Amino acid sequence: MSRLVVVSNRVAVPGESRAGGLAVGLLAALKERGGMWFGWSGKNAKDASGTLHQQKDGDIEYVTMDLAKRDVDGYYNGFSNRTLWPLLHFRLDLVDYDRGTRETYHKVNALFADKLAPLLREDDIVWIHDYHLIPLGAMLRERGIGCRIGFFLHIPMPSADLLQAMPDHLRLFSSLYAYDLVGFQTQRDADRFQTYLRLFGGGRVLDDGRLEAPGGRRFRAAAFPIGIDTGLIARQAATAATKPSVKNLRSSLRDRQLAIGVDRLDYSKGLPERFQGFERYLERHPDQRGSLTYLQIAPVSRGDVTEYRQLRSQLEQIAGHINGGHAEPDWTPLRYVNQNFTHATLTGFYRAAAVGLVTPLRDGMNLVAKEYVASQDPDNPGVLVLSLLAGAADEMKQALLVNPHDLDGVADAIATAATMSLRRRQERWHAMMDHLRTYDINHWRRSYLEALEG
Repeated sequence: MSRLVVVSNRVAVPGESRAGGLAVGLLAALKERGGMWFGWSGKNAKDASGTLHQQKDGDIEYVTMDLAKRDVDGYYNGFSNRTLWPLLHFRLDLVDYDRGTRETYHKVNALFADKLAPLLREDDIVWIHDYHLIPLGAMLRERGIGCRIGFFLHIPMPSADLLQAMPDHLRLFSSLYAYDLVGFQTQRDADRFQTYLRLFGGGRVLDDGRLEAPGGRRFRAAAFPIGIDTGLIARQAATAATKPSVKNLRSSLRDRQLAIGVDRLDYSKGLPERFQGFERYLERHPDQRGSLTYLQIAPVSRGDVTEYRQLRSQLEQIAGHINGGHAEPDWTPLRYVNQNFTHATLTGFYRAAAVGLVTPLRDGMNLVAKEYVASQDPDNPGVLVLSLLAGAADEMKQALLVNPHDLDGVADAIATAATMSLRRRQERWHAMMDHLRTYDINHWRRSYLEALEG
């Protein structure tokens, strides 16, 4: 079996507590076949970029690279998060078109290629992850690497017209042609990429579904919806019910129902619209007044970026307005919390919630939706209210699907979820849970790697 080489912006180095669901899946793949995980160390080098750190754990080697602060600013804070993130989330109004950060992004990807290429073997399988490293495969090819190389985009692929709006778009997106397999979260994302290739990328779609680049090189693009560690999360949630923080949350509700949202503080998550949808619920359904409390957990991310600071301020204003207009001496309708909680605690909170609110304006997948369902008590499951614009909506048809821009629709879905009969809740939950058990994180990485090696 070929050695697996995983490449991502950050690496789940042993001993760090950053091992999320994706890290668990990738580590399982590396343990199965042995291999290497390569990426940025997260550290700023005092001098020039490129110092490597290597450590071994069993059959897995972890190789991380330091970057100079100015390179981090241009590659990560700049082009990755101020240009590609908004562009790929359909937000042209927020795209930073700075040419300098674009050049730094390509420079850092070239540095990745320079440092990684000498470490690779002819029969390796290389799996590169996410928008930070789009051109890396092409740069490895330029350095003579001929082994199989795959790429997976974890966030959405927007329509071809939006991609075309980025200056020098072909330089970046045609670098995807160098991969053997380009993986997306949904079939819609894969279709949008095919359309871009056909309309603006000079390539064509062949009868067998493969793609042909302008120079004649053939490769594949396909959907591989990412899953979660379903069994682990279900067990974790059941155990978490006895945690003091979960017990305290339950007792603070005073027998009211709980609706929960858990999102990074990011403009793609649709939090202002969700808050306004909740306010509309309070207005449209006075018969349910005082029966439900909405808890929104939104840890601050990228707090030094202006758009994120503005979003935080906006949410505080809306939350204050809602509570000012609707709260009673013994009831605060909206609890808005910016702190982080451990993953185990969050699954306990999900289990306590009769309604899960996952209403992003755009999301590649959204694993909170899946984790909320996996955390439920089978005897008394809650109801998921899910945005049609999240990739998860393609798989979770039994959720209450909403358009996050339609505030009345969101309001009515919250009311429906809060009053749904036990039988209907169980039917919907069982159908989604069966799917999540079958298509879990291990199914995702196995099906991708089989396709890449096939």
